[in-house]
Amino acid sequence: MCGIAGFSGRFDGSLLARMSRTIHYRGPDDEGEYLARDAGIGLAHRRLSIIDLSPQGHQPMWDDTGTAVIVFNGEIFNYRELRRDLEARGFVFRSTSDTEVLLNLYLRDGVEMLGHLNGMYAFALYDTRTSRLFLARDPIGVKPLYHCLTPSGFLFASELKALLADPGVDRALDPEAIQHYLTYLWCPAPRTMLQSVRKLPPGHALTVRKGRIERIWRFYDLPYDRPLERLPVDGAIEELRRHLGQAVKRQMVADVPVGAFLSGGLDSSSVVALARQCPPDRKLQCFTIGFDDPVSRREGLCEDLPYAQRVARQLDVDLHTITVGPEMAAKLEEMIYHLDEPQADPAAINVLFISQLAREHGIKVLLSGAGGDDLLTGYRRHYALMQEGYWAWMPRPARRALRALAERLPVRHPLPRRIAKAFQYADRDGLERIAGYFSWIDPRALHRLYGPLLRDPLDQADPLRVLVESAENLPRGVHPLNQMLYLEGKHFLADHNLNYTDKMSMARGVEVRVPLLDPDLVAFAARLPIAYKQRGRIGKWIFKRAMESTLPRDVIYRPKTGFGAPLRHWLRHPLRPLVEDVLSASALKARGLFEPAGVGALVEADRAGRIDAAYTVLALMCIELWCRRFIDGTSNKGTP
Repeated sequence: MCGIAGFSGRFDGSLLARMSRTIHYRGPDDEGEYLARDAGIGLAHRRLSIIDLSPQGHQPMWDDTGTAVIVFNGEIFNYRELRRDLEARGFVFRSTSDTEVLLNLYLRDGVEMLGHLNGMYAFALYDTRTSRLFLARDPIGVKPLYHCLTPSGFLFASELKALLADPGVDRALDPEAIQHYLTYLWCPAPRTMLQSVRKLPPGHALTVRKGRIERIWRFYDLPYDRPLERLPVDGAIEELRRHLGQAVKRQMVADVPVGAFLSGGLDSSSVVALARQCPPDRKLQCFTIGFDDPVSRREGLCEDLPYAQRVARQLDVDLHTITVGPEMAAKLEEMIYHLDEPQADPAAINVLFISQLAREHGIKVLLSGAGGDDLLTGYRRHYALMQEGYWAWMPRPARRALRALAERLPVRHPLPRRIAKAFQYADRDGLERIAGYFSWIDPRALHRLYGPLLRDPLDQADPLRVLVESAENLPRGVHPLNQMLYLEGKHFLADHNLNYTDKMSMARGVEVRVPLLDPDLVAFAARLPIAYKQRGRIGKWIFKRAMESTLPRDVIYRPKTGFGAPLRHWLRHPLRPLVEDVLSASALKARGLFEPAGVGALVEADRAGRIDAAYTVLALMCIELWCRRFIDGTSNKGTP
């Protein structure tokens, strides 16, 4: 729920209203501000009412003693248990909200409160006793939090665009972030497109005093540093069922109706099935998307709708479908505006359409199946990694030849395209090769795209290094698959999937919850034997076994499908005029980020089918469109 913003330092009080207006869609139900001019503290809140719909849930919220004030975005799913314990210790409550629980928990435990929370959250709390601002982001990174330092002090917000309401924010671009957006299609925290703005990483907190950061620390990391457990299959299946049921039950808590995404895949179907075991006041409302564009199937996007309809019938839930076609492509600029980042993945547009449909049916909370692939495997790269035993023993020259052979495969069809991508970094070793599975472009091709503003700063920069350094946090001996899953959760999930899910759903005033990322479930999944996750070609093996008694086998064991759009067709047809405009030689030369000749050669080779560079082309477009909107202020199509 909600959007937050604020500052610590010497800022004009009118900045609060400007920041709040920028993210008004995150909280259409209420708004509030707190300004302490003498202390240099400002807090702004936009409310999407989910728990305690009364005026007592208004924010910024003070505790009963007037000691601390908070702005909070998210939900604390164990707030009732925490409240009972606090009440037993004499704390007084004036509302039934989870926000007030956070306040009193802080008064009891200080920053150590974070170890008690089960939820998705980003909050800022001001303690009048110490004149400190305390900010934190949830362990998995479901809720975003941006911050920056300016000559006037410290700024924070749920979305980067709210920070730009202050003209004092430095707009200088970050070359390494641009390299990451081109390489991965997303950028690992803490970097953003601007050198001055940072994302607070998942499981991190910070304190601020008098406009300056005193301390940043990590209070949680994904638990892949612990030994694997030797669990019998039947026992592991039963334990997984218990964790799944508990996670969904926790996240059903709300004072408004809760609905769900339903794609017809294992993850969303399982969440819906378990939600049906926690009967709401009315029939569960589910939402999905269908494509009336036949080119989707040619690009390897299978039709989900028949599976979603079958699951809906079996589980007796209402399924609402929005059918879309080429008009989706027209939402690209709006997607970039809401994402705050030039993420080159049209799947984000699907979330926008589904969230709009849910809101039209009076639903402002949706359960999602996001996270299943990232916890228990399910992506093609997990299978590819487990197949490395057949060739990784080869000397590097032989692996280099293997890579060169894969590069010659035709790329017009999905299977050879995926094989070529799997061997893209075959000549690398260890963590570098694991990091390479997340890359969408050969580094040799990447450097040919750099213009004058990127060549020097990125001349020696290895785009894989950022993920390698993250994985180096793990102790020696962690299985390569768990090393990859660590990177999935820490970066791909948080910096990509969860970012676009939050931003695009909140753009339509809808909160998305992710029960498969419950911390207890995450910890259990991390301890499972490797063979319980990926067994041969079957990803999420134990998850599938656990749901056999609940869902149809053809739903459970259907091939993995993408949650996306026919991008390659879009670039050649409905988006072609935009490609010609955004990536024109004159536009690229004026910006200075990319070399017109290199980009032109890439686009031409992609159109001719010699290479598959659709997502790289989209990434280039998204970066330029982002710059037009947030640096130049010239592209406002589809934005408030």
